[in-house]
Amino acid sequence: MANNLIIVESPTKSKTIEKFLGKNYTVRASMGHLRDLPKSQFGVDIEKGFEPKYINIRGKGDLIKELKNLAKKADKVYLATDPDREGEAIAWHLAHILGVDPHNKCRIEFHEITNTAVKNALKNPQSIDLNKVDAQQTRRILDRIVGYQLSPLLWRKVRKGLSAGRVQSVAVKIICDRQREIDQFVPKEYWTISVLLKENLKSPQFLAEVVKYRDKKLEIGNKEDAAKVEKDLKAASYCVKDSTKKDRRRKPMAPFTTSSLQQEAFKRLNFTTKKTMMLAQQLYEGVNIGKEGSVGLITYMRTDSVRISDAAIEDIRSFVEGEYGRNYLPTKPNIFSSKKNAQDAHEAIRPTSVVRTPESLESHLSKDQLKLYSIIWKRALASQMAEAIYDVTTLLIEAGEYLLSASGSILKFDGFLRLSDKKELAEEKEKPVPFLAPATELKVAEFQPAKQHFTEPPPYFTEATLVKELEDKGIGRPSTYSPTIQTILERNYIKKDGKKLVPTELGILTLELLTNYFKSLIDIPFSAELESELDEVAENKLEKNEVLEKFYTPFSSALAVAEKEMPIIEMPVEVSDVKCDKCGRMMVYKQGRFGTFLACPGFPECRNTKPVLKKIGIKCPKCEQGEIIERKTKRGRIFYGCERYPDCDFTTWDKPLKDKCAKCNGLLLEKSGKNGVKKAYCSNEACENSKEK
Repeated sequence: MANNLIIVESPTKSKTIEKFLGKNYTVRASMGHLRDLPKSQFGVDIEKGFEPKYINIRGKGDLIKELKNLAKKADKVYLATDPDREGEAIAWHLAHILGVDPHNKCRIEFHEITNTAVKNALKNPQSIDLNKVDAQQTRRILDRIVGYQLSPLLWRKVRKGLSAGRVQSVAVKIICDRQREIDQFVPKEYWTISVLLKENLKSPQFLAEVVKYRDKKLEIGNKEDAAKVEKDLKAASYCVKDSTKKDRRRKPMAPFTTSSLQQEAFKRLNFTTKKTMMLAQQLYEGVNIGKEGSVGLITYMRTDSVRISDAAIEDIRSFVEGEYGRNYLPTKPNIFSSKKNAQDAHEAIRPTSVVRTPESLESHLSKDQLKLYSIIWKRALASQMAEAIYDVTTLLIEAGEYLLSASGSILKFDGFLRLSDKKELAEEKEKPVPFLAPATELKVAEFQPAKQHFTEPPPYFTEATLVKELEDKGIGRPSTYSPTIQTILERNYIKKDGKKLVPTELGILTLELLTNYFKSLIDIPFSAELESELDEVAENKLEKNEVLEKFYTPFSSALAVAEKEMPIIEMPVEVSDVKCDKCGRMMVYKQGRFGTFLACPGFPECRNTKPVLKKIGIKCPKCEQGEIIERKTKRGRIFYGCERYPDCDFTTWDKPLKDKCAKCNGLLLEKSGKNGVKKAYCSNEACENSKEK
């Protein structure tokens, strides 16, 4: 009886796949990379053609030993790592460790973790794609060169713990450039004037805006000009000059890519890019859904392609026709074009089975998993539905020497919008305007007051719009967007102000230094060209070392200049009002991986550190001595507790309120209920206002 070993990356995925296969298959997880460049040294021999020095990762020894033993006993070893360049490289490293010839047919790929996909992959094994491996190694070596040669320079010149990177530095530049635009923006005043019109007393009213004066675009720059226009309009008579009525067709959007999923999840669900990718990974690797057991619910979530398979299209079309009727089905399947340089071997993100509706999975998924699955399912389904059709009416109206315009639309056929929820439909506001024949005279129902406006500065970037900007500029790849944002937040180059991403003083200063000494590193066209070259390496159109040499020669020259000429920058230190309880110095604010903390300025003689306590101005109800402070778990979840911990162990997940309970004068807590509705309850369990009552 054959003994086959399949190695995947994650244990969740291994459990899901093992369920599909019989006793002849053993499935194990590599837990990501098993070999990498060493952390303690540069690990790349520049003189020997950028030869990398790979070592087994510390702590993976027992796992490597187990996989080697299983591989020796196996008749066949299949490497089923993720279907991208990183996964290809992990497969190549596994082949080296296990003594598997990478040219043999040992590599299997599947873009969804379903019974059919896994078994089809086993029927069609391939050799490891060494071109993809070269592309991944080129990226890894480039990142190592920048990280291990430029970062130490920043440590010496600016601050210990700083880092620079090809993609992260460009992302910081994009945010700093936007901040500069906002700071330099000068608002310009303008006014708009609208008139409420109707044909007669019984006819519906509609709003028309003044758009032209003497056949030229009307621009009203101040209150005086607006008053003159209002005076002229009040003396004028109104008549329809031209009218049109036509259909406007709105096409459905393409299925999700990594980037568009992150943007939509941020917009609709308020998910960070990190949270979106974590949930998508769970849905891809497999979730227990009852009788079927553990099964992957979506296709691979790192993709920049909008293509979906012919079989999936047929399944979706069949579902649409059966569920909504033939009129919701376009004559031919909708075809979408991927962006330039997209890795079209992947599909877009879609449900592995369209019949698994969000409603059918409600009892099996977490609240957040269900939210993300729902938007993926709806987008994939909608992408193969008929267009929405609007009835659009436009009127051009003469009023003396002025021309007004009124345009309105009514949804005539909802098409793919049939899947929209109430919130989405609310954004589709209908604005009816009656169709009136030319020469129809109109009456004024009301003169609207002139409205003053000011031009707006460009908006701050959010996580979603930064991802879109990186993608549009060709910077990074689907797998890098989220980690890039997390890195520059952790390094304190940028910070969040609500949803806005704003540069910090440290970020602006570091960018100035990079601009002065490493301009090409943060040049957007240069970075985009480098991404294209990595694609060419993967397609066997360019040699790995050619890319590395082209980058390294000018970079090493710039590094030598910066080492000599870059000044040492003393970053201003913010002193707190907290005294070090070990040496008596006033502690200062420092930035670490997990945010701001207090540190003794006497380092290294005094290494005392403390967390920054965020007081909320409420006394602890348990000890009545300390104040309640906001804390965070290791995973970042906010909770509240007494500042005197461990002497006082009061904690609560719900936010304490300053108002007291009307019944017992106890501490009120605030809890979010369904649909985001917040409800206050008493923390005193004996009180009738307690949630326990």
